[in-house]
Amino acid sequence: MRTAQLSETVETVFRIESARIVASVARIVRDVGIAEELAQDALVAALEQWPRSGVPDRPGAWLTAAARHRAIDLVRRKETYARKLAEVGRTLEDVPPPEPADPDDIDDDLLRLIFTACHPVLSTQARIALTLRLLGGLTTAEIARAFLTTEPTVAQRIVRAKRTLAKADVPFEVPCGADRAARLSSVLEVIYLIFNEGYSATAGDELVRPALCEDALRLARVLAGLVPEEPEVHGLAALLEFQAARIPARTGPDGAPVLLADQNRTKWNRMFLRRGAEALRRAGHGPYSLQAAIAAHHARAFRYEDTDWPAIAALYGRLAALTGSPVVELNRAVALAMADGPAAGLALVDTLADEPALKGYHLLPSVRGDLLERLGRADEARTEFERAASLTRNERERELLRERAGRVTASAAPASAGTGRVTGAGAPGSDEP
Repeated sequence: MRTAQLSETVETVFRIESARIVASVARIVRDVGIAEELAQDALVAALEQWPRSGVPDRPGAWLTAAARHRAIDLVRRKETYARKLAEVGRTLEDVPPPEPADPDDIDDDLLRLIFTACHPVLSTQARIALTLRLLGGLTTAEIARAFLTTEPTVAQRIVRAKRTLAKADVPFEVPCGADRAARLSSVLEVIYLIFNEGYSATAGDELVRPALCEDALRLARVLAGLVPEEPEVHGLAALLEFQAARIPARTGPDGAPVLLADQNRTKWNRMFLRRGAEALRRAGHGPYSLQAAIAAHHARAFRYEDTDWPAIAALYGRLAALTGSPVVELNRAVALAMADGPAAGLALVDTLADEPALKGYHLLPSVRGDLLERLGRADEARTEFERAASLTRNERERELLRERAGRVTASAAPASAGTGRVTGAGAPGSDEP
């Protein structure tokens, strides 16, 4: 195998296995920053040794073993080795998982890493960056491109996150009881936000960033396998499966957004829809599960005209009562407009005009413009679409909104409202509002 091919093979294996390698090593050194450095050392060792010895039959196991041996050597060199040994409670040579101290403990290194990377002691942006780095296998440059920021900014977030975890002495463990529930919500939020940014980008020239969606979906699937007893984990997994299924139909050949009413539903990924339905059967009644139920109604409709809007409006009502989110209420207004007519939806939208959380939120005037257009109030609708275009930072959305402003007429036909992003409430990147 040529050197270039070998290097590519090593890097591919490392990207696939890096999360498990870091997780395994972190259990020994109890520090995710040091664990990542040791994993990188193992990668360098592979690049040096494999050209001479050849790629091993189990390259992932080789990298893991190399990183663990370095971790053991590091611990042995420290003056506090005896304390570390007592703390770990086993000899470091065979490194089997410790016996759980609590019957609720989940003994899985990868799960420990997920809970550590998403610890609430970190800011949301730091959690996202660290999760994509450690669990998604993304480079600093890739994370920077995905979130339209600079590499130094991302690098600083990751370094500070590792320092914060070390300074706060965050244990490398899966919490139990009430603490686990609180930490799990942080984990779910990070995965949700990563997917949402990929499904409908906040800014930039592209509406969708499929790679981010794939990373979030993979994390949700991993988490569902690790904690199968948690209904909201299955709710999130179902939601992301349903939403990911729509991605092939959400943009046209030129990358322009395609509204839900106009999407070619034969392009929706049927395998993802089946996986979503399966996960939904194991979901509960929390916010992610309710959003998944809403997405399921869209998935069941072969045509836009077949959508069960009254059922969707009712689900949004339950979600609004649970979350108190004005963004959910905006979603509910769209569903009410489809179920009971645009006047009913506009009445609810107008009650949201002074909501602080919606100030500067481009979907509020976008939805209002759509409803005014359907009521034949063309001049007002045009003004709202222009205002929405001035507020969005995504160029594709801006183009669509300007186009709608330019072609609005007093005799407009019903259309799907909005352009595609709902953050922290309705289905991520929901096409409804």
